[in-house]
Amino acid sequence: MKKLPANLLCLSHLRWDFVYQRPQHLLTRFSEIFNTYFLEEPMHDAKDDAYLDISKRLPNLWVVVPHIQSGLSKAEEKLVMKQLMDNFMENEDGEDFLFWYYTPMALSFTEQLNPGLIVYDCMDELSLFKNAPAELKDLEKRLMAKSDVVFTGGQSLYEAKKHQHANIHAFPSSIDRKHFIKARTNKVQPEDQKNISNPKLGFYGVIDERFDIELIGKIANARPTWQFMLIGPVVKINRDHLPKNPNIHYLGQKNYEQLPQYLSVWDVALIPFVLNDSTKFISPTKTPEYLSAGKPVVSTAIRDVVNPYGKNKLVHIGATAEDFIEAIEYELANKNDKKWLAKVDAFLSENSWDNTCANMITCIQNSIKDKQKISIAS
Repeated sequence: MKKLPANLLCLSHLRWDFVYQRPQHLLTRFSEIFNTYFLEEPMHDAKDDAYLDISKRLPNLWVVVPHIQSGLSKAEEKLVMKQLMDNFMENEDGEDFLFWYYTPMALSFTEQLNPGLIVYDCMDELSLFKNAPAELKDLEKRLMAKSDVVFTGGQSLYEAKKHQHANIHAFPSSIDRKHFIKARTNKVQPEDQKNISNPKLGFYGVIDERFDIELIGKIANARPTWQFMLIGPVVKINRDHLPKNPNIHYLGQKNYEQLPQYLSVWDVALIPFVLNDSTKFISPTKTPEYLSAGKPVVSTAIRDVVNPYGKNKLVHIGATAEDFIEAIEYELANKNDKKWLAKVDAFLSENSWDNTCANMITCIQNSIKDKQKISIAS
C-alpha cells in the first residue's frame, strides 16, 4: 500500500445520532478523503435473519447498523457479527480499507479481517466506565498489538498509554470555532429557555455516572434565584436520583446545530463532573466549545481541564459547591471581560478539528511509509 486507502470503516460504541462529539467531528471531515462507513453496535431486534441497515448521511458517509436476533449468548452474537462483517467485506479489497476503532470490543468480530491499516482512536478509558465488559482490557491489548497507529483523546490518557505502543499520539478535544462563535451574536432564543429568568448557568452533554448530581443540587439549594440549564440525555443513572429543584431545568437532548442558541444567553457554563475512575482520563470537548462561545467556565478538577485551561487562567477550577458559588459570583459581577476573552481567543486560535484531522492524516501517512520500509527490508 503506497497511498491512503480509499475506504474507512469506523467501529464505534457510540451511535451516530447520539450526542455530536469527537467521532462525528472527525469522520465528517474524513469523508472528504475516504468512503466512510460508521458501524454502530448491534440492535437486538431482527425478526428473522440478521442484517445490516446502511443509510447515507453525507455524500461520502454511510451509517451501518447491525440488526441481530434478541436472546443470543455472547458467543452466538459474536458469530453472527462475524458473519455480517465477512459479508460486508466479501467483495471488497481489504488492503484498500482503513479500520478505525473506537471500541476494542469490535475486535471480537473483526479480528479475522485484514485491512490495509488499523487505527485505534482511544478517546476514553472505556474499561473504567460503568458496566464495562470484563473482556475489554484483554481486547484492548490485542487491538494495541494489531494497530499501526494509536491516537488518544487527551494528554492524560496519552501519558497512561504511551508505553503500550511505539506509534502513539495525543489529540485532545478540538473545536469547530465558526459554529460556537455564533453564540456571541445570536439573538434568537429557543422556546424552552427564553422565558426562564437570569442568571442562567448551563451544561450540555451526557448526564450519566460522571455528572455530579450532588454538587448541582447543593449549588441550586444555596442560590435558588440562579437558573440551571441542563441539556442532554440521561443515561446509566436513575432519573429519580436527579435533584428536582424548581431552578433546575432539564431541557433534554438538543442537536448540535442548536447549541450556540442555548449558550448565547448563559452567564456561566459548567463542567460539574465527579472525580472518579470514569472521569480520570476524560478530555471534555465542551471546554473549548464553551470558551469559543465566549462563556466563562467553572469546572471540577478534571486533569485535562486543569491542564491547560486552569493553569492558563482561562477556566475556574473548583472542588466544592462553595468553590463553584464563589467563581460564579465573580463572573456575574465581572461580565464582558474583554481582556480574558482576548486571551481565550489567542489560546484557541490554532485549535480546530480541521487541524486535528490534517495532523492525524500525516501520522497515518507516516505509518504507511513505515510499513513500506519494513516490507522492503523483509
